[in-house]
Amino acid sequence: MFIVACLLLPAVAALLYGMDRVEDWLTHVPRPPRHARTRHLRLIHGGKEGPVTRSQTAGRRSDAA
Repeated sequence: MFIVACLLLPAVAALLYGMDRVEDWLTHVPRPPRHARTRHLRLIHGGKEGPVTRSQTAGRRSDAA
């Protein structure tokens, strides 16, 4: 009986380890993608007022990529 217990011990340990990994995998909450931004998009200058002419934007600096 002692020999059977010693032979089953590694199998039971592997089974418990596998079950723990599967449980962690099933309950894992995915993280947001690394490239996801939290900021909102910037509005275009001039919106409902009409198109912005070049003379109005001459002194402004654009931070667009």
